[in-house]
Amino acid sequence: MLFSARSRKGMVTAPHHLAAQAGRDILKAGGNAVEAAVSVAATLSVVYPHMTGLGGDGFWLIRRPDGAMLAIDACGRLAQSAGPELYQGLDAVPWRGGLAANTVAGTVAGWNRALAYAGGNLPLTTLLADAIDHAESGMVVTESMAGLMAAHLGTLNYMPNFGSLFLPAGDMPIAGSVHRNPALARTLKRLATAGLGDFYHGKLADLIAAELAACGSPVSLDDLNRHDVVAGAPLETMLHHGRFFNVAPPTQGAASLLILALAERLGVQGADTVEDIHRWVEATKAAFIWRDREIADPAIMRISPQTLLSDPAELDRLAASIDLTRASPWPHEAQQGDTTWFGVMDSEGWAVSMIQSLYFEFGSGVVLPETGLVWQNRGSSFELKQGGLRSLVPGRKPFHTLNPAMAALNDGSLLAYGTMGGEGQPQTQAAIIARNVIAGLSLQEAITAPRWLLGRTWGETSTTLKMETRFAPEIFDGLSALGHDVEGLTPFATAMGHAGAIRRYEDGTMEGATDPRSDGGVAAL
Repeated sequence: MLFSARSRKGMVTAPHHLAAQAGRDILKAGGNAVEAAVSVAATLSVVYPHMTGLGGDGFWLIRRPDGAMLAIDACGRLAQSAGPELYQGLDAVPWRGGLAANTVAGTVAGWNRALAYAGGNLPLTTLLADAIDHAESGMVVTESMAGLMAAHLGTLNYMPNFGSLFLPAGDMPIAGSVHRNPALARTLKRLATAGLGDFYHGKLADLIAAELAACGSPVSLDDLNRHDVVAGAPLETMLHHGRFFNVAPPTQGAASLLILALAERLGVQGADTVEDIHRWVEATKAAFIWRDREIADPAIMRISPQTLLSDPAELDRLAASIDLTRASPWPHEAQQGDTTWFGVMDSEGWAVSMIQSLYFEFGSGVVLPETGLVWQNRGSSFELKQGGLRSLVPGRKPFHTLNPAMAALNDGSLLAYGTMGGEGQPQTQAAIIARNVIAGLSLQEAITAPRWLLGRTWGETSTTLKMETRFAPEIFDGLSALGHDVEGLTPFATAMGHAGAIRRYEDGTMEGATDPRSDGGVAAL
C-alpha cells in the first residue's frame, strides 16, 4: 500500500477489512465514533479470533468534540482463588490451559463504559449485527490466522475444547476456508438484547463462570461480579510537535511516551539513517528499563509516570545518560503479545484509539463451548516469586503491553495511532511519529516503510535488533558498527506488528492508513 486514504465525513482503520467496513457502516447509519468502535471491536472478535475476543482485555483513548480526553482501563484482575498455592510445584504460571486463564476478561465492560460516555442513538442490536452475522454465516480464514494456528498447533490442540471449535473433523483450517462460531453468535445476541452488563452480572455470567470452572480456570462468578472499569485522564507529555497521549499503568503507555520524549532530546530527524535509528533504539532501551522497574498494577506503584513525563529536568537527565556513539548492553527480558489496534474518527469531532487482546495467539487456548469464547492468558505475565511489583497476588492487575496512542499536534490536526505486537508497540508508534510527524511522510508511507524491533515478539526467542531487509545494507552495517546485534527479517515481517493511523486536519479532512503486513483496511465516508 502506497497511498493514504482520504475523506471528510468519517474514517475507520482496522487490521481486518471487514471490521473497518462494519465501523464505517455504523458511521453511515448515524452512529458516532465510539459506537462505530464497538462494532469494529465486536467484528474483530469474530474475524480475527487468534488476536482478540470477548475473553480478553481492552484499553481506550476517547477524544470528545470539545477536546476533552478520557482513558478507559478495561483490564481484568487476577482471580481471588489464584494465589501462589494454586501453582505449587510450578516454576511459572503456564502460558496455556485453565491455569493460564486466571484473570477476568475486561473487554466487554470497556465497550459498555465507552458507550455510556459517548452516548449515541443506535441500539446494541445494530452495533453487533455484523459480528453476529460473521459468526453465524462464517468468516474466511486469513493467512495470519492459519499460519499462527499451524505454528502453535502442537500446544493448542491439547487445550480444552480448542479442537471442537477450530479443528472441525480434525482438519486444521487453511487460508481461504470458512470458519463458523455459532456459540459466539448466540453470546453476542444475548449481549445485544440483555445488555453488555450481562457478561458480568446476568445469566450469561452464570454460564461463563460454569464453563470456566469446567476448563480448570480459577475465575469465578464472584470474580466476574467484582469486575470494574477505571476511567480517567490519560497520560500525556508535551513535545515540540504537540501534546501526546497514552494510557496509564498497568499498561506500558508511559514507556511509549518516554521513548518519544527521550528521542526528541537526542535530536532525531526521522527514522531512515543510522544515527536516527540508533537514537530511537537507545531511547527504547532506557524507557524499557524504567518501565520494568516501575510499572505494575497502579495500586502498588511507587511513583507516578505522569510526574516523570511532566518533568523536563528529569527527562533531560535520562536523555543525557544515553551514548550517541555506542549501543548500550542488551538483551533485556522481553514481553510478548498478539493484539488488535484500531482507530475511528467521525465528522462531529469524536475520535477513538482502541486496543484489545487475548495476549498470546489464541490466548490461553481455552475455549468455552457454550458461549464460543476464547479466554485470554494475560495472567501468565505474573511472577510466582513473591514480593515483586508483578508477583502473583489475587485481585491484582497484570502488566499490559497494550497501549493506544493519540496526539493533538500544533498544526491543529489530531492523530490516532497504534499497533499490535508486544514489545514492538512502543517502537512502531515511534516509527509512525518519526516518519509522519517529524519527517513529513504521508501516513501510508510512514506505516509501509521498513521497521525495526528491539527484542522478542510473536514467538521470537532472540532479543536482537531486528530489521526488515528493505533497509539499505549501509544501515545494517552502520548499526552493527555501533555495537548493535542486528538481525535481518523478511521485507514485510509479521513480527513488526499490524499498525494503523488516522489523522484529522484542521479543515476536517481525514487521512488514514493500514498496515500491508496485516489483513487490514481503511473504510471511509
